[in-house]
Formats: sequence, C-alpha cells, structure tokens
Amino acid sequence: MKTAYISMSVIAAFLLVLGYTLDSSIPARGLKTGFDFLIKIFPILLLAFTIVGMMQVLIPQELVLKWVGEGSGLKGIFIGSAAGALTPGGPFVCFPIAASIYQSGAGIGTIVAYIAGWGLLSLTRLPFEITFLGVKFVAIRVLATLILPPVAGIIAHILFQKQTF
Repeated sequence: MKTAYISMSVIAAFLLVLGYTLDSSIPARGLKTGFDFLIKIFPILLLAFTIVGMMQVLIPQELVLKWVGEGSGLKGIFIGSAAGALTPGGPFVCFPIAASIYQSGAGIGTIVAYIAGWGLLSLTRLPFEITFLGVKFVAIRVLATLILPPVAGIIAHILFQKQTF
C-alpha cells in the first residue's frame, strides 16, 4: 500500500504542477472535479467497504480456506469465476471484495478467476448489452469468453503457486 500511496502522490503532484504551469486556474478546477467525483462515489465506497468488513468478520477463515483456498484447486477457481460473474457493480465493489477474500486466505488462482469472471461475464451487464448489441452478439461474446476466467485462474495458480492439480 505504501508504494501505491507514494506513486499516486508523485503523479498527483506532477499533474498539479503541470496544470499550474499551463494555467494557474487548472489545479483548482481539477481538485473541484475530483472532489465532485468523490462525493458521487462515496456512498458506493462506504457500502462496498461495509460489505468487505462484514464478510471478513462473518465468514470463518476455515470456510474460505476449504472452498476457495490454495488447496481447493479447480473447485475454488470455478467458484471464483462464478462469484465474479454474479458480483454486481463496478470496480469499487469488485476489488474490495477480491482483496477481502484474498486476505481471508483465498488462493491467487481463485482471485484471478473472480476478477476475470467479473470483468468478462458480469451477469448484471447482460440486459444492457442485449439492449444495445442484440441477443446474438451477446450470446457469441459470452460463449467466446466463458472459459477465460477459469483458464486465467489456472494459469495464475500454476505460475504463482507452482502447484499442480
């Protein structure tokens, strides 16, 4: 986390200085725009972090380890893929949940499959996709990407844990 804070601080400072050199009013306008965005997303963040906190205290670590821990193998990866597909919301919901599950002992393959499932298969997006792109296109897209979250999870599991199934 320290690296992220330092990186973000350096980038923010650079952009503020750059903005000021172009026009002295840019930093104030940029900070106001950023604050307005924070006000819009704050309720979502508050709810997401409430969910994450409650998950960590309500779900026993033994249960996490049994179903999606490193030793769960393919079962954990498929559960992660399905859970990602079922997770509603954007990155402010998905990534805190992924971090919470990971900190509770989920395997890296499961977390990769979860994030890939959320990004590629999100069921909450299907009505919008069908509305704008049509059933045939969405069906082809889903079929073409259905296998990718488990495959990504398996690859991550093999590469980062050096374990086999």
